[in-house]
Amino acid sequence: MTSKLLDEVRGFEKGCFFDLGHPLLNRVAESFVKAAGIGAIQSVSREAYFTAIEGSELDSSGVPPELPTSTDSKKRHRFPDLRGETNRKSLEALVKSTGKESLQWGLAAGMYSGLTYGLREARGAYDWKNSAVAGAITGMALALTIDDVSHKQIVQCAITGAAISTAANLLSGIF
Repeated sequence: MTSKLLDEVRGFEKGCFFDLGHPLLNRVAESFVKAAGIGAIQSVSREAYFTAIEGSELDSSGVPPELPTSTDSKKRHRFPDLRGETNRKSLEALVKSTGKESLQWGLAAGMYSGLTYGLREARGAYDWKNSAVAGAITGMALALTIDDVSHKQIVQCAITGAAISTAANLLSGIF
């Protein structure tokens, strides 16, 4: 049983899930699907953690000790409709938040992968410049998924995306 699972995980990196007729499309689709799955798992596990913490660390007022008792407690909880209940509203909020986060992760991975591929093909080289441009554009796109985004946030996300992507590219030869 374990060897089958390990074979599937190893094949995950080698195999091609899609054949959409062009390497760029294949790369974008595969990156999107893989990252969207990771985003969904991350979202659900984070919410399970917060639900477990809220259930195990309630004080006499019914509020977890790390959360303030004022109306600010709603701001600290990422998904205010989720309260560990088994009702329909809670399930709908979980599905909505998981879908949004999956889409964000998939968007980032697919866009970055497609941009680096396209830049490599257009320039004939794969270097830190491609990574910087792809990271900046991907960072800007992710900033646009934030509610009430400002110009300052878009610029910060572009700079952060470019810096992380460039650092990863430069460090990939070292490690």
